[in-house]
Amino acid sequence: MRFDLVDLQLFVAIAEASSITHGAARANLALASASARIKALEATLGVVLLTRGRRGILLTAAGEALLGHARIVLHDVETMRGEMGAYARGLKARVFVLANTVGLSEHLPKALASFLREHPNISLAVEERESADIAQAIASGVADLGFAAEHTLPDTLERFSFSEDRLMLVTSQRNAFAGRRQIDFKEVINEDFVGLTNSTALQSHIGKYAAKLGARLRFRAQLRDFDAMCQMVAAGVGVAIVPEVAARRCARSMPIRMVRIRDAWASRHLAICVRSFKGLSRPAQQLYEHLRAEAAPRRSG
Repeated sequence: MRFDLVDLQLFVAIAEASSITHGAARANLALASASARIKALEATLGVVLLTRGRRGILLTAAGEALLGHARIVLHDVETMRGEMGAYARGLKARVFVLANTVGLSEHLPKALASFLREHPNISLAVEERESADIAQAIASGVADLGFAAEHTLPDTLERFSFSEDRLMLVTSQRNAFAGRRQIDFKEVINEDFVGLTNSTALQSHIGKYAAKLGARLRFRAQLRDFDAMCQMVAAGVGVAIVPEVAARRCARSMPIRMVRIRDAWASRHLAICVRSFKGLSRPAQQLYEHLRAEAAPRRSG
C-alpha cells in the first residue's frame, strides 16, 4: 500500500471537523477533489472509512483506526521536518513536551534547564495541558513526553513516577479555617476564592470536582501564578487551592496557613510518560533518562 501525505492530512481534517466540506477547506482542497481522494483512499485500503449522517460524517471502526495511525505518521513527519530545520539553524533536535499546570510551574523548570545546559544542541517546546488531555495526546503520538497525574494515564503508556503532588487549601492567618489541620473540599466550596485563570489545567481540574458537588466556585480574583495567588490570600481576599510545593515556598515569606484537603483527588502522583521509549528520537530518549535521574532523589526524599 502507498499512502499520500495529502490524503492523510485530508482524512484527519475531515475527521476532526466531522464534515467533508469543512475538512476540505482546512486542507485547502476543493470539495470534489477531497471526495475523490477519500474514495480513492478507501479503494486502496479496501475498507469504508466514513459514513454520512444527519450531523455530518461518522468514522467507521476502520476509520477510527486509520485516524490514530494517520496522526502518528503526520506527527513523525512534522518532527522530521522540525529536526531537519533545526539542523539548518545549527541545532540538532527539538523535543515536544506536554505538562500540567503544577509540572510546568513547579516541578519541571529546574530539571529542564539543567537538561538544556547539558545538551546545547537540543531545543524544547513545552505546552500546558490538562493531565487527561496529555494522556490522550501522548497515546496518539502528537507529543514526545508528557508530565501528568499518573491516575489519568492508560496502561499502554510507559511511565515512571516523578514526584508526589498534594493540593492544599491556603488561607490567611485570620481566616476561620487557619487553625485546621485537615478539611473536606465540600466545607469550603461556598467561600470566596482566589484562583488561577480559567485557561489553566489546574483550575479546570479543581472546577470539575466543584461541579460534582453541584457547586461553582466564586472567585474574587484570578491570576496567572501561585505566588500572586498567595499574596492575595495573605491580604484576606479569599482562600486558594495551591500545590503543596508552591504553598510551602510562599509560606516562608507570606503570612498564610496551609490546610490539608482530605479528598482523594487532592493527592496525586505525577509521572513522566511516553508512548514508547524505543520509538522516541534519541534526543527525546536523552530527556526521558535525564528526568528519570532527576526523579530518583525526589522519590527517595
